[in-house]
Amino acid sequence: MDKKTHYPAGAWLALIAALSFSMKAIFVKLAYHWPIEAVTLLTLRMAFSLPFFAAVGLCESRRAQPLSSRQWLIVVLLGLLGYYGASIFDFVGLRYISASLERLVLFSYPALTLVFGAVFFAQRIGRREAGAMLLCYAGIAAAFAHDLRLAQDMSAVWIGGGFVFASSVCYAAYLAGGGRLIPILGASRFSAFALLVSTGATLLHFLLTQSLQALHQPWQIYALALAMAMFSTVLPVFALAAAIRRIGPGRASLISTAGPVMTIGLSWAVLGEPISFWQWIGTALVVAGVLLVSRK
Repeated sequence: MDKKTHYPAGAWLALIAALSFSMKAIFVKLAYHWPIEAVTLLTLRMAFSLPFFAAVGLCESRRAQPLSSRQWLIVVLLGLLGYYGASIFDFVGLRYISASLERLVLFSYPALTLVFGAVFFAQRIGRREAGAMLLCYAGIAAAFAHDLRLAQDMSAVWIGGGFVFASSVCYAAYLAGGGRLIPILGASRFSAFALLVSTGATLLHFLLTQSLQALHQPWQIYALALAMAMFSTVLPVFALAAAIRRIGPGRASLISTAGPVMTIGLSWAVLGEPISFWQWIGTALVVAGVLLVSRK
């Protein structure tokens, strides 16, 4: 397959990944129509995803050298941050704020990844990166202003926004640390191991805080959790990995900036959430910031 064939396939895979990730908030908001705890919903999502990532981890391990003790320690730490900590904070935050605002706040992770790189790995933050961070946070502020103006309980917007921002911090730390380990382990192997760690942590959290009666949910919850596992976990992880192999991480990340716009459109079409001028301004600023930081 030549480069001309590689690019369209890679671009479509990256777009599919962006759309799939954008659907996660919609699935969560739909599930919250029933009285279900965030950890129970996350447990169902991770349990449905487990067989796929276990199979990938097993296949990749057969073809590679075993991890050292230090590498296992880093994988466990990053798995706890990236797919357990980030997910549980995100699911809790979605109880309080709209899906569209959640996606904008969560999209602050590229700028936060730069901060972690500078603090822990001595990577320089230039003027362009600093400008990108300012654009991202200006966009989040504009979207926050919209939700605060419409909210009956302003504290709920702050609480939900705080949880989702904590999710973004966890995911940025996962990306910053994973960037050092992925070249050694490989993207698929690292992602599979990190997701297996997060699944174990999620199941332990559930067993410590919930009874097994919490799993007695209506079939709609199981259907939404299965859809979230297939279309917002397994599919985008592998689609994004395939896209990066074809067109590189830079182009793949540029295409992923369609994510917030997709989430706003889906939240309007599926959830009936209003779309305002300030939301579009916030989205444009956040997307501009990510585009700026993604350019070579």
